[in-house]
This record gives sequence, structure tokens and C-alpha cells, in this order.
Amino acid sequence: MAHAARHIEIMDTTLRDGEQTSGVSFSPQEKLTIAQLLLTELNVDRIEIASARVSEGELEAVKAITTWAKANDLLDRIEVLTFVDGDVSIQWMKEAGAKVMNLLTKGSLNHLTHQLRKKPEQHFEEVAAVIALGRKNGLDCNVYLEDWSNGMRHSREYVFQYLDFLQHQPVKRIMLPDTLGILIPSEVTEYIGAIVQRYPGLHFDFHAHNDYDLGTANVLEGVKAGAHGIHLTVNGMGERAGNAPLASAVAVLNDFLPSVKTSVNEASLYRVSKLVETFSGVRIPANKPVVGENVFTQTAGIHADGDKKNNLYFSDLMPERFARQRKYALGKTSGKANIENNLAQLGIQLSEADLKLVTQRIIELGDRKEVVTQADLPYIIADILDSKAIQEKVRIEDYVLTHAKSLHPSVAVKVSIDGELFEEHAQGDGQYDAFMNALKKVYKRQKLELPTLVDYAVRIPPGGKTDALCETVITWAAHNKEFKTRGLDSDQTVSAIKATQKMLNLI
Repeated sequence: MAHAARHIEIMDTTLRDGEQTSGVSFSPQEKLTIAQLLLTELNVDRIEIASARVSEGELEAVKAITTWAKANDLLDRIEVLTFVDGDVSIQWMKEAGAKVMNLLTKGSLNHLTHQLRKKPEQHFEEVAAVIALGRKNGLDCNVYLEDWSNGMRHSREYVFQYLDFLQHQPVKRIMLPDTLGILIPSEVTEYIGAIVQRYPGLHFDFHAHNDYDLGTANVLEGVKAGAHGIHLTVNGMGERAGNAPLASAVAVLNDFLPSVKTSVNEASLYRVSKLVETFSGVRIPANKPVVGENVFTQTAGIHADGDKKNNLYFSDLMPERFARQRKYALGKTSGKANIENNLAQLGIQLSEADLKLVTQRIIELGDRKEVVTQADLPYIIADILDSKAIQEKVRIEDYVLTHAKSLHPSVAVKVSIDGELFEEHAQGDGQYDAFMNALKKVYKRQKLELPTLVDYAVRIPPGGKTDALCETVITWAAHNKEFKTRGLDSDQTVSAIKATQKMLNLI
């Protein structure tokens, strides 16, 4: 008889631990938006949104989240880090409207002795007093054992002494952080296994950091060893090397531990990841698993050829799971299959001889380190084959870019659409923004809608030359599909305008 899969609680701490990423500070509205998406779209079990007593802005952010959560019956899934400070954190929690406190306590004798300069019994007594006071004020309590991993390595007797005490306290969860990200998977297995076996009636969360790039591996081992919950962050944000990443950990658990299940909606991982990237200003590495730009892109021609032959290079990690698409990159390692896949998406067919010529040109461009996008293919074909079939129906005929101190940048633009001329003027936050605003006016007159600009990447060759060619690659989204266009010019705004003209002809 098959056993029901064991549910693993996912606690996302992007808004608390993740915000400790150097240079990151979310606004109250950004925090509210992320919290809403985490709970309603991604459907994580719980979120840790702040530390008590940090700032007035933090208090306002927590108030906004708890007000929304209370109205939607989600308040018990909102958690805040608190401290052993008498009633100070508790009063802050009450003012903020939060109901679940995650009490930070000492999980190693080294921290207790040298940071607090206290004996175990004294620390336990103070912890018990805060827990009791929290309960009296209607708060639920979870307890963090800070530096627990070093505690298990060097003072295991203290850890067990503390857990013996905590098992008699009214706490919901005991949270075991690898605070400095020092553990290897075999230690996670040993330490969590020993604790779960010794205290079968308690709920344990595992909180992994990624200092040795072992965060996801340690999460897998922690769950296998019996952890009931895991703490993760979107994009692996967090102090130093960050925390265990949400997308990777969820994918690994779903694929390699059929005996467990999570509530997370995989199809929303990428969307939430990109939103957090925008709000945080921290770019997602192109090769980051699950959510990186390149992780579902085949570059080698032999791989694209294998995909056509019984999906030889497919795995369980399929892009459709995460509302993404497989792509085939164009460059010096591109083979005929890569280019055929891109041409098919554009609705273009070539003879074998012409395909060979186009392939050779793309390889040459790749050798020169030029980025080739799918949108460049029609122009490459026209250049090689001198084809009259590929026409520019939209042309940016003329424009004037104005930028002056203390004035908004402005643009006057003349556009030809199917031979008909249109002129518009607009202002913007920058010259390119002003250009796009003017272009939107033109298309609005035509009752047409422009794609959404998703990403804007600029590449300037190193060396300090002021006349160096600037390559701008813009990612657009339209009709649930993304595509890229590229422009090349010595002026960055002009290169972006060239990329935009390609987009206008593609749509």
C-alpha cells in the first residue's frame, strides 16, 4: 500500500534574510508586492518578512503586509524575527500587527559564552520568560538556534541540553540554521538525523546558507534526514554568498524525493524571480539553475540536433514546468539544427545550400564575439542572399534627441509605416525612454500596441575608447513569447533605436 507523501513546509525569508544582501533595501510597497506573490501565486507555506526594531520604514512595511494578510486570512503565515530583549520585540510585534515571532537564541556554546557572556541556565531562563510573555500577548513562537551548525560540531552536549529544555516550552517550531554555511551534506544528514530521532515529537526547520555553494545539496539531505521545513530565498539572496535558492531547492525536492511534496507552484517561480531581480537591483546570473537566462538554451549544434532526434538532450528539468521555453543560441558553435530551429520560429525556410551559407556567416560573427539574436536572421539572410523578399515595412526615418540640464530629455521622431509618415514628440526619464514614449503615440494613432520591454543589455568592448561600437540587446515580450533584437552603433541610444526598429518590423 502506497504511503502519502510527507509535506515539507517552505518558509521563504527573502524579505528578512534575503534583504541582508549587500546594497539591497526593499521599499514598503515592494515588500507588500513580494509578500502577496509569495503567498498567493507561489503558495509558499510561510514567509519571514522582517526583523523587529530595525527601522521606522521596516515597521511601516510590516504593518502594510499584516493588514493585507489579516484581511485575507493569512496572518498566521507571516513571521518576524525577534530577540531575547524582555518585552521590547513583543511590543514592536503588537504595534506591527504580527502574530508569529521567530525568536533568535544561541545554538552554540561559543556564541553563548563569548557574545552573551552567559551560562546556559541563565540564557534558558531568559528565553522562557520571552516565550511566556509572547504567549500572554497572543503571539505564537518559533525558536532559532543561531550558529546551530557550529554548536553540533563543537558543543553538541549544549545543543541537546538546550533542546531538552525547549521540548517543554510552548513553541511551534525549532529552527536549525547553518548560520555561516559551513556544513557539508554528510554532516547535515548526521546532525538532523540525530536530532529528529531523539525528539520525534518536535517540528524542526533547516535553514541553509550557501557559502560553499552547497545550499541546495544540504537542503536535500536535511529533508531526507527528517527535517519538517526548510528556509529558502528567491534567487538565493542573503548575506555573503546568500541562502539556499527557492527555485533550485523546490525543483530538486520534486524530482529526487518522491516521498515528499511541497505546496509551491513551479510555474510561478520564474515570474517571481524576475520581479525580485527588478526590485532588488541584483541581476540573476545567466547560468543560475531554473531561473537564469541561459539554463534552457542549447548552444552547441550537436545538442540541437539531438533534440530533434528523440529528444536526446532533454531531462526532467523541462522549461515548460517553469513557464519558460527552450531556446537555441546563435554563435560560433551553432550548427545547422540550431539555425533551423530559429528559422522555423520565424516561419522561414531555406534550401540546404542557402542554409549552409547562413550558418557560415553566423559562425564568422560568433568568432568576432558579436551577439547574434533570432531577430538578426532575416537581415543576415538578406545580406547573404540579396533577397528582395525581406522588406522593412517600418522605418525610423528621422529623430532629434534633446538632453539639457534640469530639463526632461525629449525626442521628436518621424516614422514610416507601410509608406505612410507619422511624426510625434515626447519627453521621458532618458533619451531612449522619450523615444519609446513618442513611438507609443504613433502606434496608438494606428490602434496598435507595442511589446513590453523586458530587459535592456548594453555591451561595450573594454579598452576605454570613446568611439567604441556599443551593442544593445533588448528583450521584448508579446503574446506570451519573448524575443530579442540587437542594435550596433557608437552611440548607445542610437544602437537601442536600431534594435527597436528591428522589433517594429518583427511584430
